[in-house]
This record gives sequence, structure tokens and C-alpha cells, in this order.
Amino acid sequence: MSAPHEDSGDTQPSQHELWKITLGELDEKMGVKILEESVERVVATMPVEGNRQSFGLLHGGASLAVGEAVGSWAAVIHASTMGKTAVGVDVSATHHRSAREGLVTITATPIHLGGTLTTHEVLITNEAGQRLCTLRITNLLMRRHK
Repeated sequence: MSAPHEDSGDTQPSQHELWKITLGELDEKMGVKILEESVERVVATMPVEGNRQSFGLLHGGASLAVGEAVGSWAAVIHASTMGKTAVGVDVSATHHRSAREGLVTITATPIHLGGTLTTHEVLITNEAGQRLCTLRITNLLMRRHK
């Protein structure tokens, strides 16, 4: 899904290089792997093992951390088409079920791609394709600081 840029009448293809995802320290500690990255979709995986809480379930905080990361990466990729970057301003999540083992898949897709704000839906699913968590994240697009 691609949307026109709100603050530009420009319909020409972007002259800016797309930002490529670089894992941060927490992402690496959580075992996150990137499978796909584009303006339309960012997909990653994360093991449940190493990200469980004391009752042996996938930690809700781990779900929020990885969901926010994947949604923010998606926003930054979109922002990079305009020579901008993105910062998170709101994230909310609903936990539907948990997992005790295996690999979860995290998929961010755009709800709104503007020139000032983006909103993404982020789904976290288990290996059976069952929805574990649904996040919504809004990012503010801004000029890159040099």
C-alpha cells in the first residue's frame, strides 16, 4: 500500500535512498531476524525462548518492544523516501494469547502513510499463524539531524 505524500504535490518517484534496517542492541539480545523490509511491509521473527517471563510465557514487554521496533522501522523506511526520519509518538497493544515456545512472526503494514505522520498495524503471530498480539504505532516524520 502506498499513499501520496501529504505535504508535497510531487508525484515523481523518490530520489532518496531507502533506509535499511539495522538491529539495535535490544533487538540482537531478543534474537530478532529481519525477513522482509519495504514501505509496504516489514516482517521479522523472534524466538520465544529467551523472551519469557517468570511463568514461562512470552513476555508482554518483549511483544511490545519487538512490535514497536518493527513498526518504527516501517515508518523510517517510508520517511526515507522523503529524506526524513521517524520517531514514535504513540503505541498501544492488545495481547490475545501467549506462547511458551517456538518462533513468533512480527508483521508491520501501513494504515496511513502521510508526510507528517504514519500509523502502522503490527501483528505478532505464532508458528500456527494464530494472532498473539495486535499493536498500533504512530510515528512523527521529521527532518534528519546531521
